[in-house]
Amino acid sequence: MRFAAVLNQDGGTLRTIDIQAFADQLHQILEAAGHSVESEIVAGRDIAAALERAIAKRSVDVVLAGGGDGTVSTAASLLMNKKKALAILPAGTMNLFARGLGIPQTLEGALKSFADGEVIAVDMASANGQPFVHQFSIGMHAKMVQLREKMEFGSRLGKMQASARAAWAAIKNPPALKVSLTIGKTEIVTRTTGIGISNNLFGEGHLPYADNPAGGVLGIYVSVARRRHHLAKLLLDMLRGRWRQSAHVEVHQADRAVLKIHSSVKRVRAVMDGELIRLERETTVETRPGALNVLVPARGVSAKAA
Repeated sequence: MRFAAVLNQDGGTLRTIDIQAFADQLHQILEAAGHSVESEIVAGRDIAAALERAIAKRSVDVVLAGGGDGTVSTAASLLMNKKKALAILPAGTMNLFARGLGIPQTLEGALKSFADGEVIAVDMASANGQPFVHQFSIGMHAKMVQLREKMEFGSRLGKMQASARAAWAAIKNPPALKVSLTIGKTEIVTRTTGIGISNNLFGEGHLPYADNPAGGVLGIYVSVARRRHHLAKLLLDMLRGRWRQSAHVEVHQADRAVLKIHSSVKRVRAVMDGELIRLERETTVETRPGALNVLVPARGVSAKAA
C-alpha cells in the first residue's frame, strides 16, 4: 500500500517525543513490509491543510494521521465517503476510537499492526451535518472540558489529572438543561445534567468506546442523576463501562435523534470528539453507516453489522 503520514508535532504524545526519530521509525517499519511511505511533520495550526494535501494525492491509498483526538477527528471528517483509508496513530489521551478499532495502544505497536493490516468500512455520525467519530455531548461533559481548558498541563498524565479536577468541579456545581429529545416517534422532555450521543453503542466492562464500529446505530445516554453522589457514581460507572447497570442513566439506540434546547441560557456549548463547539438550539444527530474506510490490524475487528 501507499501511505501518506501526517504528524502533528503539537498533538497528543507526539509533542513529547523526538518526532523526527519517530518519523524515521515509521518509514522503516512500513517500508520493510513492502509499503511506500511519504511523511510530513507539521504544526497543529497546519494539520487540516496537510491532511487535505495528502488526501488529494491520487497515488495514496492510506492517510496515516498522528496527533490528538482533534487530529483524528479532522482526518476522519475529510476522508468521509472517500475510497482512501485512514490509519490512526494512538497519540491522544484515551484513544477511544482507536481502541474500538482494535489498534494497539503504543505507537510502535500500531505501526507494526498497519504493516500487515486490512481495510474495513466503519460508521461515522454527524450533528447538523458536522461529522464525528466518537461522541457528541452536552451538559456535564461540556462543562468539564470548559473547566479543563482553563488548567495547565503538559503531558497525557497531566491532562488526565486536570480532567479529574474538572470533573469534580463540575459535580459540585452541575449544569441543568431543559431539553426535548426525539428518538423515532418518541419525544422525551426532561431536565438533565447531561446527554451523550455516541457513534455506535458503547461496550460493557471497559472505557466508553464501541465494541462494534460498524453497528449502524447511535448510542444515546441521558443522565437522570441530580445529586452530587449520584453524579460521582455515574462518572465511575461510565469509566468502568457499566452503563446498562447504572440507575442514573437512560440508554437508547436509534439511527437518528433530534435534540432541542429549551433552557433560557444564551450560550450553550457541546463537545464533539473532545472539542468544544457552539450548540445550536436544535441539533439533528444521525448515523452514517460505512462512511469511513480504516486500516486496522488483520482480523482485529469484526465489521459485521449488529
